[in-house]
Amino acid sequence: MNCEAVVQHLVNWLQEKVREAGASGVVLGVSGGIDSAVAAVLAKKAFPDNCIALVLPCESHIDDLVHSQVLLDKFGIAYRVVELDNAYQLLVTQFESFLKKDGLKGRLLRSNLKPRLRMTTLYYSAQARGYLVLGTSNKSEITVGYSTKHGDSGVDVQILGDLVKREVLELARYLGIPSIIVNKPPSGGLWEGQTDEEEMGVSYRELDDYIRYQKGEPEIIARIEKLIESSAHKRQMPPVALIPRDLR
Repeated sequence: MNCEAVVQHLVNWLQEKVREAGASGVVLGVSGGIDSAVAAVLAKKAFPDNCIALVLPCESHIDDLVHSQVLLDKFGIAYRVVELDNAYQLLVTQFESFLKKDGLKGRLLRSNLKPRLRMTTLYYSAQARGYLVLGTSNKSEITVGYSTKHGDSGVDVQILGDLVKREVLELARYLGIPSIIVNKPPSGGLWEGQTDEEEMGVSYRELDDYIRYQKGEPEIIARIEKLIESSAHKRQMPPVALIPRDLR
């Protein structure tokens, strides 16, 4: 991949999309992971003075906060830390007062509140500034629906959406993203010890090979295609009930 050319293309693309929307800059969430790190550096290149990152800890590991600040300080990206723990706990207490689930179901219910709270925070900031919300999902995640609906998928533009994970890694090394971020296991930070690959049930290497080259072990392909099928609703607009002409 010609990293220099790809970076310039993405910077130009982002500037065009923001201009088309009548906006003046972008807001994005930075998690301490590689995808948001790459997206943040591209955003800074596109809008040196109209780009803000929000670090949004919500029962998060302290390392994620530290890694985010290391990245943002290195590239001179303006940012704010907005603690969401209290809002999250209040919501969980309120919701579970009328409906509570235990086990894995309950953990997923509670965990999916976190990206939805972050989405709400990002849109509050973007609307106040006349900015767009910049997404940080890569093609590998989008393909299998590895996201929270109306959470991290709730954005205005996806700058990494045509890059599989290995290509994001390649761009990260080219851009000089700190190695402490490049080398950490990918995680949505939904709960302690959670990793993307364990939750998906496939590795990014296997997923990228399937997406780019349509190859893989039969059981891996079956797993990926099941993920794609079950998450199709995440990549589509909600269906609209059309009224037949003879009923009008």
